[in-house]
Amino acid sequence: MPDQENQSSMRRATAAIHRGGLARAVYGEVSVPIFQTSTFSFPSAEAGAARFIGEEPGFIYTRMGNPTVQALEEGVAALEQGAVGHAAATGMAAIAAVLLGLLGQGDHLLAGNCLYGPTHTVINRELPRFGISTTFVDTSDQQRVTEAMQPNTRMLFLETPANPTLMITDLAAMARLTRERHILLVVDNTFATPYLQRPLTLGADLVVHSLTKALNGHSDVLGGMVIVNDAAISKQIQRFLHLFGGTMDPHQAWLILRGMRTLALRMDRAQVNALKIAEFLEQHPRVEWVRYPGLPHHPGHDIAKKQMDGFGAMLCFGVQRGLEGGRAFLDGLRLITRAVSLGGVESLIQHPASMTHAGVPREERLAAGIKDELVRLSVGCEDVEDLSADLDQALQGIP
Repeated sequence: MPDQENQSSMRRATAAIHRGGLARAVYGEVSVPIFQTSTFSFPSAEAGAARFIGEEPGFIYTRMGNPTVQALEEGVAALEQGAVGHAAATGMAAIAAVLLGLLGQGDHLLAGNCLYGPTHTVINRELPRFGISTTFVDTSDQQRVTEAMQPNTRMLFLETPANPTLMITDLAAMARLTRERHILLVVDNTFATPYLQRPLTLGADLVVHSLTKALNGHSDVLGGMVIVNDAAISKQIQRFLHLFGGTMDPHQAWLILRGMRTLALRMDRAQVNALKIAEFLEQHPRVEWVRYPGLPHHPGHDIAKKQMDGFGAMLCFGVQRGLEGGRAFLDGLRLITRAVSLGGVESLIQHPASMTHAGVPREERLAAGIKDELVRLSVGCEDVEDLSADLDQALQGIP
């Protein structure tokens, strides 16, 4: 394993391969072992007591920490250039830890009006039960965000690029607004990954991830992560995850850590494919519009160019004949997989209005730009000519 001095100077692709390991190898192993144990023994009763009260480092019980999980936490935190990572069982467990671990009765939440469907549902339906009020706002519009702030606003939660419209928010500008008012800025960085965007370096207070997606990259395991710099906030997140049991198991962590090693290779290939697909769809007669941050006319293109190291592998587009056209198009695909999720080596396509965002009221969906004809495509690592051919034949089949 590289020494600390070398680790601190690693570039992004190198860090994805080498960050996140054990402080000392057990037998000289290159791959981090899976510590498949529920509990850990103590060298003495005194040492066990000291670990429980935090006076001595060491593992106690896998729900509260595990060497394999810790390796992943340290690896993702390093990629995000954050101090501490807290692994969760799923992306939604990570989001729940942030919302319920940091907000309480009487607090006001500002949330982006374009979010992952289940995130929107939790905020809209579950938080009111705890006395937490919310205002959904277009976070790409600084004036609207400022006007929506209230004296009891405690947090601004957003995605950029947003799911599924690829809307871009200026993170440095949002950090300035929130810092002035002592409001926490939380960014879901799942679409971009830390390979392309690091919100903490732009002023965010917390970053959340669904590790299920591109950081894992193989559509075979669930996981989430919260990355934070502030020690007091870190303790609150840790306490919530430990007590409510939303933590990760070591086999999950090992699979994600293995997937993370090829993050740079996968993202480089997928985003090259994504730009070519976006340009192809722009010229297709059966496509009404295309949204991809790498297209010069994309709203927020200049901001994305400034705060990202690439434009990612996600895009969305509208097909002719609206909802019915979208269904016919999806049913006509032969190569691209009809499935939710994203960030895998294989291309995945879905219809948000009837799938991931079906739980969002239609008027709110439309206000956020999630139109009935919108199709979301996660571009994978296949040969781009094969992907284009499949899209073309399915589009041509729209009646």
